[in-house]
Amino acid sequence: MREYEDILYETKGRLGIVTLNRPEKMNALSHRLRAELFDALKVAEADGDVHVVIIRGAGRTFSAGYDITPVPNLSESDYLDYRSGLPSVGPIHPGQGQWPQHLLSGYWQIWELAKPVIAQVHGYALAGGSELASMCDLMYVAEDAIIGYPPVRAMTTVDILYHPWHMGMRKARELCYTGDSVTGLEAVELGWANRAFPVDQLAEETEKMGERIANIAPDMVMMSKRGLNRAYEVMGFRTALQVGADIQALSTFRDSAGEFGRIAQEKGLKAALDWRDGPFQDYGAAKKRPSAPKS
Repeated sequence: MREYEDILYETKGRLGIVTLNRPEKMNALSHRLRAELFDALKVAEADGDVHVVIIRGAGRTFSAGYDITPVPNLSESDYLDYRSGLPSVGPIHPGQGQWPQHLLSGYWQIWELAKPVIAQVHGYALAGGSELASMCDLMYVAEDAIIGYPPVRAMTTVDILYHPWHMGMRKARELCYTGDSVTGLEAVELGWANRAFPVDQLAEETEKMGERIANIAPDMVMMSKRGLNRAYEVMGFRTALQVGADIQALSTFRDSAGEFGRIAQEKGLKAALDWRDGPFQDYGAAKKRPSAPKS
C-alpha cells in the first residue's frame, strides 16, 4: 500500500476508500492532495479486488473547496515552480485559462475510470469540493450537509459548470447567480444527490450501496458506465464543461476581478471571505460586509 500525506487509502471488502485527510484545513484541495487522490484512483483501478471507489472526508466536512490560501509575492521563476507543482492529469495547456482546463483534465479521470466512484458528503462541500462530489458517478449525502458554490459572488464563475446537468434551469440559475447553498435533503430533491441519511448513518449506508453495486461483475458495470457516459457526451456534456472552463478563465479579466485577491493579500483570507459572504450572512461570514481596502 502506498503512503500518502494528505489522503488515506484503504480497501474494505470490494471497496476502495479514499479519505481526504486535511481535517485541520477542512480538507481544502491542495495540489498535493489532488495529486494523491488521482494516484489512489489509479491504484484502485488496477486492483482487481476493488469493484467500487468511495471518496469521503476526514473530520467535520467533506471539503470546503480548493486551497486558496494566498501565495506570498513570488518572483516569476518561483511562481513557475509553484505552478509546476500541479498534479499530473494529462495534457496541460500553460498560459491563460490553465487553471480550469487543468481541473477539468483531472475530473475526466473520474469520468473515464472503469469503476463507479461514489462521493460520500458530510459537512461542507463547497466550490471545488462540490465539483469533486458532482463529478463522481453517485453522491450520497448527510441530511444536513451544506453544498454550494460561493466563489460566484466575487471571484470567478464556476470552474466545472455541473449545475445544468444535475438540476433544472431555474435552480441552476438561482445557485449560480447567488452562490447560495442547499442542504443534503434539498440536493436529493433537486436530483443533485442520490440519497440523504442522518450523518451518523452515512458511512454505513454509502458502503452498503457500494457493496450492492459490487455484486455485479466489474466488466458489466464498466460497460454500463461507458454507455451512460457516451449518452451524456452525445448530449454535449464534454463540450459544455469545456465552454464553462473557457468562461471561467474569461471571468478573471472582468473589471472587479481583483478585489477579493487584494483583500486576501492585505487583510488575510478570512477578511476576504467575510467581505464576499457578509451580505448573505452565511458560510460563517460576518454579518456586515467590511469595506474594501483602497487600491
